[in-house]
Amino acid sequence: MGPEMVRQFQDVISAIEASEDLRVVVFDSAVEDYFLNHSDFMAKLEDMTSMPAGPTGLPPWPDFLVRLTRAPIASIALIRGRATGNGSEIALACDMSFASREKAIISQWEVGVGMVAGGGPMARLPRLIGRNRALEVLLGSEDIRGEQAEAYGYVNRALPDADLDAFVEALATRIAKFDKWAIANTKRLVNTSLPPDVEMGAGWDACMASLGRPAAQNAIKALNALGFHKTGDVESRLGYYLSQIPR
Repeated sequence: MGPEMVRQFQDVISAIEASEDLRVVVFDSAVEDYFLNHSDFMAKLEDMTSMPAGPTGLPPWPDFLVRLTRAPIASIALIRGRATGNGSEIALACDMSFASREKAIISQWEVGVGMVAGGGPMARLPRLIGRNRALEVLLGSEDIRGEQAEAYGYVNRALPDADLDAFVEALATRIAKFDKWAIANTKRLVNTSLPPDVEMGAGWDACMASLGRPAAQNAIKALNALGFHKTGDVESRLGYYLSQIPR
């Protein structure tokens, strides 16, 4: 995920907010083996940091995530394949998430390369799965399969891959038949449990600061030498390779 995709997500959330009839949005992926992967570390950092803040006052990526969570519609993540970093963050921003038992891999991998995550998992995960498990996910930087994610409460349910699409379609279709005012106001009242926006902003600031640290730069360079950013074993088994980086 690079700056261009972030701009596209801004267009998506603006369209969601502007629609008077929309009730449900499902986030899925057309790319086999991936829901949404980590950021593009080959892109120029200034292309991201120079983008103007969104309507929340937050930088564009956390702005999108906050607006999605507060949007007056139901948002569902259908996770098949790897949801790493940004992928995990968009799943956490959705109202519900459902994962393939066989194919979903979720992770917040950033600490494994000396970084801090930028899309707010430090603010969201403790409220969702508890402080101790949140620290296990964040500090362990390990790949989490669908069944474990369900057991932790990281996702609503992990379903057999063959049943995932039909289940999500049925749920989304059911909700879409209901009154939008009732959906929006029920969600508004549930949202009183959300972390304040300032926590999301603090995570982004820490992420940007961490990218400039030699520890992070050296670890990312070492991963690139192993095959990071390319289709292959490093991206498929990122949790394992994080433990193989020379320190």
